[in-house]
Amino acid sequence: MDAATKSEASGLHSALRYKFIALVGNEYVRAATAADAVAGTQPKLVIEPGTETELAEILRLANEAGLAVIPRGGGTKLGWGNAPARADLILSTARLTEIIEHAWADLTVTVEAGCTIQRLQETLAQHGQRLALDALWPEKATVGGVLSTNDSGALRLRFGALRDLIIGATIALPDGTLASSGGKVVKNVAGYDLPKLVTGAFGTLGVITRAVFRLHPLPLNSRSFSVSTMDAKEAQRFVHAVQDSKLAHTFLQSHFSNDAAPVSDILFEGTEAGLTAQEAELRRLAAPANVLQAPTSSWSAREELWSLSDPGTTAIAKISMLPGDLARTMGGLQHAAQMHQLRWRALVYATGLGWVRLEGKLAALRGALQLLRVEMESHGGSLVTLHRPVKMAEFDAWGQAGDALPLMKAVKQQLDPKNTLNPGRFVGGI
Repeated sequence: MDAATKSEASGLHSALRYKFIALVGNEYVRAATAADAVAGTQPKLVIEPGTETELAEILRLANEAGLAVIPRGGGTKLGWGNAPARADLILSTARLTEIIEHAWADLTVTVEAGCTIQRLQETLAQHGQRLALDALWPEKATVGGVLSTNDSGALRLRFGALRDLIIGATIALPDGTLASSGGKVVKNVAGYDLPKLVTGAFGTLGVITRAVFRLHPLPLNSRSFSVSTMDAKEAQRFVHAVQDSKLAHTFLQSHFSNDAAPVSDILFEGTEAGLTAQEAELRRLAAPANVLQAPTSSWSAREELWSLSDPGTTAIAKISMLPGDLARTMGGLQHAAQMHQLRWRALVYATGLGWVRLEGKLAALRGALQLLRVEMESHGGSLVTLHRPVKMAEFDAWGQAGDALPLMKAVKQQLDPKNTLNPGRFVGGI
């Protein structure tokens, strides 16, 4: 970066700022405050465009000026990933909140990126439909943020992940182009699959401005149950038995911790007659284990795991494993926690994805995370650290990127050659 560009990036000179103001209005351009910091990195300006066109033009001007741009929705997951290598401008989707079209007869919806998940679900529910997604903090989390972080919960067992639910997207590229792909029908094979590409890309390829999703009907009725087991091996046997059965369950998750026996939650949806039959089969399958009506807390187990009473002594990671490695992985977690004198909890879905919470001293947290990552990666799994204490020593959020990294870097170079968007935040320093 030459001296002139550095000056622009550090001071956001008045001519550029006036261009931003001319585009969106003075009230939607403001100096960034400490509350706008991203993983400890302080940006200089926050801009809230009111349309996709305004957002794309602001992104183009910032890209030309050599500014680092951090896209932001509700800010609920802004701390995920690595700290940005630099941050000049927060580009907010707070004003892009429109539900553009709910084609309820076709089971699709088109929505702007700044709409919250809760507002979207409430609108869809008026026609007995839903986006089959259980994202974290839906009252604040936005469509664009959830897509960028690929955040989904236990419902993905039945309905798939976000890449299975999204069927179209529009993104603003750093050169100011608004690129659209996909369509408004569930089956569409025209062009490259841009929606899946930007899902989980952490805003490093473009800024999502709108998305089209496939929808599902709201269930007529639902029942959830909890099954206690003696240890992780027995929990794994139960999960596999359910998965191998004819039970039509909607989600299946298991809780583990340092101070309680494992408990698995299972959810059924359907007619009352169907639910009664499912419950009878579950009790037969689980015997002699006790089957209890699940508490309402089972629906918010992931948010409870994220409840940080002391962020300075807590680390939270997302893990992936083969479902057959559940018992071995929980054993490794228990070993690492005991070795470093840490308290721990885990929530694992039947898909092999899960969440781990560790609490204790900073050096011990880092040591346990490193040990767990080595263990996970040696068996084809992964560990991504999504929260760590600010004072903990440097620790890469992502771990090994595998042989896909050269391709990922090539895609980044093609779409964002100046490294404008979220620099350094993603896998391999992308």
